[in-house]
Amino acid sequence: MRRRAFLRSGLTAWAGLSVALSASSVSATDERAPSHATVATGSQSPTTTTNPDSFFDESVESTPQEAFPESYDPLGRTSVGGAAEAVVGDDGETAYLATTTGFATVDVSDPTDPEVLARDDSISVDGAPLTEILDVKVSGDRLVVPGPANLASDSVFHGFICYDVSDPADPVAVTDPYETDYHIHNCFLEDTLLYVVANSEEPAENPLVIFDISDDTVEEVGRWSLLEYEPGWEEVHWLLRYLHDVYVHDGIAYLAYWNAGTFLIDVSDPAEPAYISHVAETELEDQQDIPHSNVTDAQQGLPGNDHYSAVDDTGTLLGIGREAWATGGDDPDGPGGIDLYDVSDPNEPTYQATVEAPPAENERYSDGMWTTAHNFELRNDRLYSSWYRGGVMVHDVSDPASPTELAGWRDAEDLGFWTARVLESGETFVASSTEAIPSADTEGALLVFPAQADGAGSGGGDGGGDDNEGGGSGSDTADAIPGFTAAGVAGAAGVAGGALGLEALRRRVDATAESSQQ
Repeated sequence: MRRRAFLRSGLTAWAGLSVALSASSVSATDERAPSHATVATGSQSPTTTTNPDSFFDESVESTPQEAFPESYDPLGRTSVGGAAEAVVGDDGETAYLATTTGFATVDVSDPTDPEVLARDDSISVDGAPLTEILDVKVSGDRLVVPGPANLASDSVFHGFICYDVSDPADPVAVTDPYETDYHIHNCFLEDTLLYVVANSEEPAENPLVIFDISDDTVEEVGRWSLLEYEPGWEEVHWLLRYLHDVYVHDGIAYLAYWNAGTFLIDVSDPAEPAYISHVAETELEDQQDIPHSNVTDAQQGLPGNDHYSAVDDTGTLLGIGREAWATGGDDPDGPGGIDLYDVSDPNEPTYQATVEAPPAENERYSDGMWTTAHNFELRNDRLYSSWYRGGVMVHDVSDPASPTELAGWRDAEDLGFWTARVLESGETFVASSTEAIPSADTEGALLVFPAQADGAGSGGGDGGGDDNEGGGSGSDTADAIPGFTAAGVAGAAGVAGGALGLEALRRRVDATAESSQQ
């Protein structure tokens, strides 16, 4: 792997870490990384682990299915304007969507005929609108709607509202709106505990904040910040250590801190969150050296860009999605993929493999195809993933060092997928398409997909229903999907994801080890 201090161009609203900043020139520095991975442990002393199956000077390849059907298609679809994040209720019959200006509930009990039940796009608090809602979370009968997702004026309400969705067709607000002094890009709800990412320019601690929302009241009960672990990060621009998302499982919170890495935090006592370990691709001192004028460039490309981190239902397999684009820097330079880690011992995360993004002819931010990893779900040895205009994919990750692609589908002209969430384990999943892709006329929608292609094959085809006999790769398939490279449409009848491992070594370097060397 080459560690680089990339300099990127600006980000705009809605997608990913979307804050508008000025563009600047591109430069890079190269340094050869060691041949082993280093992770940080709860003792804050470096522990070095080596995975002989992953860390060597050749790419790790996936195992695509040898046979696949002529087509793999959605089961059902409904239009949902402004759609962003989607989650599925505990009953498996209702999906809840953030719709930028509000939220919607969708009946998905019949996967072939999803139907919008209710929609609210006029939420306001004392005349101040709650808008730029890119995330919602549901647990039991409680739905949380937060916003705005990015920096906004004081005329916009900052905070969240809790709804009773025992009747999904008639959501009812059950708490007074809770106002914050920060925007909320994402959150996570588990029973009556709400975990919120709290980012702001000043003070720029970018903490995780934990709320108790039981008894129809809201009370802050705890918080944790990256600066508690390493105060030196305060010298790094707040957007480069942006807390983008949070996922919680069995008392551990997984925090995607963009270029600072992914942190595992013990939240079994929400009043006293405690550091466990973390993995990172960047070095603190390199991030400290990035001038303010180059911050937008450093956000946009690899290394770093920890955008979404989540574990499977056993809590032993961690996925880290990296939202990134090509910048013209050193290889690897392109859309980010999904790293897989064994976290059966949370003190010692061990890298397994990387599911690469579908390659495209233009992989840049402003006018590219947008095929980088976005949100995903790990469930029952399956990885359900979304890749914007790169479509959706399903991988068998029962052997996380060698993921096997099971299915995939895309319609790059009309759809750009924000998330993939399990509807019925092993049977179906839902995926939301967003309109928030620059230079693309994609639609807001919710689609339902089968969990794998018929005949246990790799999924196939673009959204236009191209029936490529045999599904083979080659220029004919590439021509059928404008904007994608031949490599990007090979194998799974138009769906990439076969190549695993970024260049020779895609692994993460412990920030503690690096800071101790300063």
